[in-house]
Amino acid sequence: MARKILPAISLGIITVFAVVFLTGGGTDDNTEFRQTFQIDATYYPTGNVEITFLDKSGKTTGVIMEILGMDETFQKSYTGSKFVELVAFTETPKYGWAIHPIVLEIDHLDFGHIQLKTEIHELDKSIPSVIYSQP
Repeated sequence: MARKILPAISLGIITVFAVVFLTGGGTDDNTEFRQTFQIDATYYPTGNVEITFLDKSGKTTGVIMEILGMDETFQKSYTGSKFVELVAFTETPKYGWAIHPIVLEIDHLDFGHIQLKTEIHELDKSIPSVIYSQP
């Protein structure tokens, strides 16, 4: 039963992100966000995804990270302005890494509540775009 509900929930979250971003909930000029936040999610042949986050301003008070599209959604909370997390994946997804988006819910002293979304990429591939949103 849970296996049928999780993909629907993941699709719903992705749809909400897209609607918020396309209707103006996301800021039009993300230059300040791009200069402040760094996120990367790299898949290594060892079967691990290394996710790194850095807030160059040092003003992030908390982050909740989710990896969607898994049998059980991965969710973890962090305090502070940086983290590195290794998450095991037994194999590369049949339909590509886009089915496992990385979503960060960030509480920042200057920006307030921010959402970031990116995708996992393989070691020899370029870093995917990051979508920024302020709900």
